[in-house]
Amino acid sequence: MSTWEFLYNGFLVALQPENLIYALVGVLIGTAVGVLPGIGPMSGVALLIPITSTLTAGTTPEEAAASAIILLAGVYYGAMYGGSTTSILLNTPGESSSVVTALDGYQLAKQGRAGSALSIAAIGSFVAGIVSLIALVFLAVPLSEVAIRFGPAEYFSLMLLGLCAVSGLAGKSMTKGLIMTVAGLLLATIGIDNVSGVARFTYDMPILYQGLEFLTVAVGLFALGEVFKTILEKESNDGDIVKIGRVTPTATDLKDSAGPIARGSLLGFFIGVLPGAGATLASFFSYILEKKLSKNPDKFGKGAIEGVAAPESANNAASGGAMIPLLTLGIPGSGTTAILMGALIMYNVQPGPLLFDEHPQVAWGLIASMFIGNVMLLVLNMPLVKMFAKIIETPAKYLIPIIIAISFFGVYAVQVNTFDLYLLIGFGVIGYFLAKHDYPLAPLVLGLVLGPMIENNLRRALTASNGDWSVFVTHPLSLTFLIIAALWLIIPFIMKLRGKNVVINEEG
Repeated sequence: MSTWEFLYNGFLVALQPENLIYALVGVLIGTAVGVLPGIGPMSGVALLIPITSTLTAGTTPEEAAASAIILLAGVYYGAMYGGSTTSILLNTPGESSSVVTALDGYQLAKQGRAGSALSIAAIGSFVAGIVSLIALVFLAVPLSEVAIRFGPAEYFSLMLLGLCAVSGLAGKSMTKGLIMTVAGLLLATIGIDNVSGVARFTYDMPILYQGLEFLTVAVGLFALGEVFKTILEKESNDGDIVKIGRVTPTATDLKDSAGPIARGSLLGFFIGVLPGAGATLASFFSYILEKKLSKNPDKFGKGAIEGVAAPESANNAASGGAMIPLLTLGIPGSGTTAILMGALIMYNVQPGPLLFDEHPQVAWGLIASMFIGNVMLLVLNMPLVKMFAKIIETPAKYLIPIIIAISFFGVYAVQVNTFDLYLLIGFGVIGYFLAKHDYPLAPLVLGLVLGPMIENNLRRALTASNGDWSVFVTHPLSLTFLIIAALWLIIPFIMKLRGKNVVINEEG
């Protein structure tokens, strides 16, 4: 059978009434999971696995597996949609991949353009979802062969490139950006070392053994930092309302977003294919790319529509790309896909090279349902844009308690301990002072996310090479990433020096 015939049979599975209901329920729950900080797609999918077994009782094993995975996958990519809502409206990232969206999305909301930002986020997510699924249908096998060639050395160099590229988020000062990146890496070392089992920077406090929870740091820096800024600098005028303009994007917004959406979709998909890279890295890379390509990079961080379109497209495309190593190699590309893999195995469906031959109903039914689910999300989310946009019209004296409540609930729900709440407040204060002195927050967050992955891949590469550091330059792909990373730091520095010399010569 051809790919088209398999896909047609997949749609026959996905369009069955019960599977349509599962897809709808999945994307609705996923959107709610994305909106609420702290739950996240991983927790949402894990919580629903026991429920799927009761919902699918009485059906054949193959039908049960197809229905369950359709519901769980709906939660996964639905959460990618929902995560942008609170990032844009409240500067509170719903999950890690929405951190970048907050940089420009919240500024747009403060300018009365929340409707445009939410609409572009929904359109970009839809386009990226469809692009990644088309690519998944036709490129699954060849891309999985490329992805499997990535060893620890290549991953280490790729992550290092990500950290060097984050200087693009650093605003006017690359030095401040690098300081924040290193601070993020240092925070990432707190906890029990995975290899040696030694406690690092825990000060004999068992609560720190598992390290700092990413969401606590992100929500503290962004959401509570903004709350402290509003309170201490009295940004609001005792209940004055920010007026919302139109809730649909203008022709200019659509024109400015078209390129970033296309590039974010492709970049996000290819990064999603790499196991371990994930949607967070995809959204950061796409934002950096758009800032580098922009004729006016200074507008980023101040309310650029491209700063919403690119990362939102990338994180949704990455969720589609992450399905490739899961389905074709049996290698989960992220924490959420690892849970999806566990769900498939629970239904006696083994992901890997034989999945498409032995369980075509499950594999192609899932792919077809993702097409349908993306359409459902667009239809559901576009009419809700007007309602969501109204949130920002709430006077600050009512909105601030809402932001604080969402932040505290979200952070407490992750590990259910009060220590995280103290950390949340601490990082809120730190976030306020850092932002006040023009220290960029995004590099710190990326350093915290990539730190453990960089360390693990560095150790794995050195273990495999018996401590030989040349492994990072003898592998062509790894060497390429390292050269690009070095150039990313050196070229702006050289250009800055040349600029100073030109000024000196002109004055002389």
